[in-house]
Amino acid sequence: MAADDDEYSGFNDTRQRRVKIVAWVTIVALILVGGGATVFALLFG
Repeated sequence: MAADDDEYSGFNDTRQRRVKIVAWVTIVALILVGGGATVFALLFG
């Protein structure tokens, strides 16, 4: 099992970076969509 860990250690770094990017994109999208909905509700509500 330890040999597998050494073999795939490079993939773990790539995976962690991808997870962080997806998390930040999701957070920004939620803020933009939520903020946009709030602005529209205030203008047209």
